[in-house]
Amino acid sequence: MTEAFSFLDSLNAIPGVRAGWIERIANLPITGDRDEAMSLLRPYHAAAVEAFAGPDAPWWRAEQIHGTRVALVPGSPQVAAADGLPVVPSCDGLITGSSGVVLSIYAADCGVIWLADRKTGAIGLLHSGKKGTEGNILKVALDLMAEQFGTRAEDVEAVLSPCIRKPDYEVDFASTIGEQATRAGVKSFFDCGLNTASDLERFYSYRPEHGKTGRMMAMLIRDFCP
Repeated sequence: MTEAFSFLDSLNAIPGVRAGWIERIANLPITGDRDEAMSLLRPYHAAAVEAFAGPDAPWWRAEQIHGTRVALVPGSPQVAAADGLPVVPSCDGLITGSSGVVLSIYAADCGVIWLADRKTGAIGLLHSGKKGTEGNILKVALDLMAEQFGTRAEDVEAVLSPCIRKPDYEVDFASTIGEQATRAGVKSFFDCGLNTASDLERFYSYRPEHGKTGRMMAMLIRDFCP
């Protein structure tokens, strides 16, 4: 479940950085809402995190409310989610300057943005769908990374995950994210270009499945800092 995906190559080429992406779990029927889906997916995703980072790595998740708040971890407060695991409440992005910390974000049509600062070692993971992109969560995260770690946008490697795209969705938020990256000064931005709604054997997709679907999971860790 932790196979390498070519669209993450630029991140995984950075010494000490590892990025992961968990797609649809084969032969796992999901017919309920998000809470039911997350409970069903919990053991698969927990096993993926263990394979990715080992059994003792701290695993941080965002509540994901389609907002623009970004939290610094470790240290942010957590609450229990419906699947019984902790999440950082009321946020859609996570950043860290600590090594050995697993960041994860879920998606089922929204975009995930991986961020890695090649100079300082800081990393970030963001949930950016229509609303998060309208609020420019990418800039929020880059500003917070600059404040906390001295990150400069030109030193950041940024990658956008599979997400819903035209003609299956009327809003081209993927293109907007690319434009936001350019305006922010990110010189290395890669959009994988994959449409979640176009391949339901590979991806969960909220819109064509009318909300009765699972979630993909993005992961990011810095094994050591420069």
